[in-house]
Amino acid sequence: MRSVALRLGLALLVLAAAGLWLTRPQRIQQAALLAHEPDPVNGERLFLAGGCASCHGDRLEGGLELVTAFGTFRVPNISPEPGAGIGGWDDLDFINAMKLGVSPNGRHYYPAFPYTSYARMELADLLDLKAWLDGYEPVGTAVPAHEIGFPWNIRRGIGLWKRLYLSTAPVLGVPDGDERLQRGRYLVEAVGHCAECHTPRNRLGGLRMQQWLAGGPQPDGEGRVPNITPHRDGLADWSERDIVRYLKSGFTPDYDTVGGSMAAVQENLARLPDRDHDAIANYLLAVTPLPDPPD
Repeated sequence: MRSVALRLGLALLVLAAAGLWLTRPQRIQQAALLAHEPDPVNGERLFLAGGCASCHGDRLEGGLELVTAFGTFRVPNISPEPGAGIGGWDDLDFINAMKLGVSPNGRHYYPAFPYTSYARMELADLLDLKAWLDGYEPVGTAVPAHEIGFPWNIRRGIGLWKRLYLSTAPVLGVPDGDERLQRGRYLVEAVGHCAECHTPRNRLGGLRMQQWLAGGPQPDGEGRVPNITPHRDGLADWSERDIVRYLKSGFTPDYDTVGGSMAAVQENLARLPDRDHDAIANYLLAVTPLPDPPD
C-alpha cells in the first residue's frame, strides 16, 4: 500500500513539474538584441500601421474596456511614465512583451494584447517603435485591473495557450523575390495585426487559421467584422486600386464610407506611404478566397 502511495505521489510530482515547465514564460535574452540605432521616423510609421492610438488613446493613456466572453480587459497605459506606463521598461522588456507576451516581472500577458501578431515583427522595427513611444509626454493615468473569471484568471495557463497559438511563422507563402508582397504580408500579418479582428476565434480564443481573414463576430459582440479575402463574400469585386483608395480615403468602391472601430484604423493607415497601401492591397488579393464563416 505504501509503495502504491509513493508511486502515486511521484507521478503527481512529475505531472506538476511538467505543468510548470510547459507553462513557464519564455524570454528573449539580452544576447539576442541587435546593435541598432533606433529610427523614430520608422517607429512612427509602424505606430500608424499598428493603429496603436486606436486602443491606447491619443496620449497612450489607455483605459479602453474590451468586453469579451472571457471577461473585461482594460487597455494599459503605454506612455513613457515610469509608474502607470512603460517608462521603466528597457528595450528587452519591450521586446519580450511584444514578441512573447511576457511582462518585465515575468508574467504572461493575456492575448487581448495582440502579441500573437507582433511575434512576427523584426527586432529592429520593435526598437524603432519603442523610440517613437518614448518621445510621448508621460501620462500618469492608472488603469484598473482586468476583470477575468475562473479559470481564465489563472495566468500560468496562458503558457499552454501560447504553445498552441503563438507562432512566428508567416501565414501566406511568398516568393523570395516578391518584395511588395513580402511587405504587404508583414504589414497585415504582423504590424497591422489585421487577423486579430478579421479572423474568427475558437472557444479558447485562438485564431481559426483555416478561416484566415474571413471575418467573424465583433469582439464586443455587436455586428460582424467583414471578410477581407478575395471571395465573393469579401473583396472579390475590389481591385487593388479600390483597396488603396479605401485605405487612403475611407471610401468603398460604391462610395460607402468606413465606420465603427475601423474608422480610426483607416485614419491611421491613410498616413502611411503609398508603397505600403499598394503592398497591403497586393497581399489581401493574394490570400486564399474564403466564404464568411458560419455564426
